[in-house]
Amino acid sequence: MGSANPESIAAALRAAYASGAIAPIRELLPLGDVQAAYAVQEANTRYWLNSGRTLVGRKIGLTSKAVQQQLGVDQPDYGMLFADMALKSGEHVPEGRLIQPKVEAEVAIFLNKDLTAERIEAAELIAAVGALAPAIEIADSRIQRWQISLVDTIADNASSGMFVVGAERRSFADIDVVGCEMILTCDGENVSEGSGAACLGSPYISAQWLAQKMVEVGRPLLRGDVILTGALGPMVVAAKGRRYKATITGLGEVEVSF
Repeated sequence: MGSANPESIAAALRAAYASGAIAPIRELLPLGDVQAAYAVQEANTRYWLNSGRTLVGRKIGLTSKAVQQQLGVDQPDYGMLFADMALKSGEHVPEGRLIQPKVEAEVAIFLNKDLTAERIEAAELIAAVGALAPAIEIADSRIQRWQISLVDTIADNASSGMFVVGAERRSFADIDVVGCEMILTCDGENVSEGSGAACLGSPYISAQWLAQKMVEVGRPLLRGDVILTGALGPMVVAAKGRRYKATITGLGEVEVSF
């Protein structure tokens, strides 16, 4: 059972952004202690905010059963989204910015109301949805060869890297977020498929879970925040020189290249 304090583990993960992936940190934490892993994530969140980074949203990870099976975990997690992680659709990921990126297609939700109530009901979440858009999350891991357990990915800001949101915004009333279909292509070849039902049954269920968690941990979602609601299909390793495009029924397209 590990005994390292959250601040020292957080510092090791921060250093890995520049120096490269490190060995799994789970041995440094009490066995399977999710709260200890989130304490590491929170230590880095505080560090980055104090260093001038701007929080613009949150991501929920591991909502897709396919992705859970890929990574050997059995529950969702969450991470922080900072302004400097965002790319516009069609842009290139700067070379050297990421270590071992993977891509997945998601539904992005933009909030038009704060979600600060002690209990976030489904109706309150729906009322706070300002717009929807297609998104590509570019996951990355500071853990060598993606050899992660649940506590590894949680501590590592839920294996966040960057994210890309499509330019078009759609009204939530116009979109079937459960039945919508997703196709992710690499240079025109289909590499991942799925639907809105992959996100805990619905991206809205996923977002409600996240909103409730954020209230509980003291970082509630606010007006203007973006939520990446979780993968609609399996993650795909991102290859240098390739272009990835996600198409989601009713939401349109979003793309990024490496």
